[in-house]
Amino acid sequence: MTIAMATDYLRQSISMLLTLVLPIVGSGLVIGLAVSLFQAVTQIQEQTLTFVPKMVVVFIVLSLAFPWIASSLQAWVITMWSEIPKF
Repeated sequence: MTIAMATDYLRQSISMLLTLVLPIVGSGLVIGLAVSLFQAVTQIQEQTLTFVPKMVVVFIVLSLAFPWIASSLQAWVITMWSEIPKF
């Protein structure tokens, strides 16, 4: 394995990681921003108001995106395992 191959595999791994977590983290970010805006407008400073909606939305997005995440991860792992005999 050369440095270029290792770098390419690492780049692919990081790209796959970012692609798979983006919907989950993005939805948490959007709902957190919406709740923070709501808190600023109404001046309600309840800590559970920020945590519970984010937790619910992240759980819903994770449950909806899980089949796509699992199939993408499975395809990526199969591709990486098929690369092993080349070494």
